[in-house]
Amino acid sequence: MNNIEKNLKEVMRRIGESAKAAFRNPEDILLVGVTKTRPAEEINAAIDAGLTDIGVNKVKELVSKYDLVKHCGWHMMGHLQTNNVKYIVDKVVMIHSVDSINLASEINKRCKNKKITMDILIQINLGMEEAKGGVSPREAEPLICEILEKCENVTVKGLMIIPPASEDINVTKGYFRELKQLFDSLQSMGNERLALQYLSMGMSQDYEEAVLEGANIVRVGTSIFGPRNMA
Repeated sequence: MNNIEKNLKEVMRRIGESAKAAFRNPEDILLVGVTKTRPAEEINAAIDAGLTDIGVNKVKELVSKYDLVKHCGWHMMGHLQTNNVKYIVDKVVMIHSVDSINLASEINKRCKNKKITMDILIQINLGMEEAKGGVSPREAEPLICEILEKCENVTVKGLMIIPPASEDINVTKGYFRELKQLFDSLQSMGNERLALQYLSMGMSQDYEEAVLEGANIVRVGTSIFGPRNMA
């Protein structure tokens, strides 16, 4: 068993334990392997070991690896500029980082041209950090309503967060709880076109806590692939 296979099995085991501790079905948690800077060989090793979905942060990296990686679900998780949407709409199963009507409209236009529908998540910036994308909690509902009204080839599937960095896991858990409360409140909007399904939160350092707080998508890179080469 190689390190990637061993690491993946351990991550899946921990997800399962956290789900059971929260009285949830482990099969309801989607693990997305974050593959930033990882070569196709490592990604394929993870897919061979049972990983079904992978995430990328940059369009250029996605496009360069797309034909080298075995069949899987691709997720766009990083900041996405409108002029790059055309390169990925026929390649990804979900875009996690939508935070404006302009971006949603461009995704809608490109999907309409290809006669497809794109699942998206709305990125929420609970810490209101300037360096991160996302809308404030109070902006979420108006944005979702505008997308529902104007973008028929886009389906809002849920929310995503990258919480402010903290060495105190209780602080991070507080952000997870806040996002879960927002998720629950949006679900009660009563719009028949709104089908919120996914709460994407939790990475290598806190995915277990995220599952305990309600996440059903976790985005794990280092715990599967090992430390990244920063060179």
